[in-house]
Amino acid sequence: MKVMLKKNIVKLGTIGDVVEVKPGYARNYLLPLGLAVEPTEANTRAIEAEKLRFQEEAAEDREAQEARAAAIRGKEITISARANEEGHLYGSIGPAQIAAALAAEDVFVEPEHIVLDEPIHRLDKYDIMVRFAEDLVAEIHVWVVPTHDGDAASQTSAPGDDGQVDGADRQQAPNKLPAGPEDPV
Repeated sequence: MKVMLKKNIVKLGTIGDVVEVKPGYARNYLLPLGLAVEPTEANTRAIEAEKLRFQEEAAEDREAQEARAAAIRGKEITISARANEEGHLYGSIGPAQIAAALAAEDVFVEPEHIVLDEPIHRLDKYDIMVRFAEDLVAEIHVWVVPTHDGDAASQTSAPGDDGQVDGADRQQAPNKLPAGPEDPV
């Protein structure tokens, strides 16, 4: 069955292409989801207008991607992670953490654009590829450094806080013990 594509479909074609597909694929998937239409003259005119609009949007999107690639090319970021004495991380660093570190520096990249063969498991400097398109790639430098346990301890407790409750706080603190049979409720 011949259909005209309204959207780009991987391994099938681009907008405006007339392709031959199996009837079941056309009737059950392409036509109901609005991904394709029958190749009539009226549909051809409508698809051509849609194709021009898509090409304009794609050109604008490409310009934006090139600008983002230029902004991050050669950028260095630092990610702190907990590690043992040998430099092995407790866990790993993946594309989501790298994207979050870039976002903290006001550079926004989707995690799926970050190319990692495998997650990062050691403290070191890594050269990471960011692929915006097949032919548009930028390289960033990621430093993975250990976190300082002193910083984590100071964040969890306030200075001078020894965990003791003074008399004023003791009166306002709720009783955390459940009421026993000898305690009236």
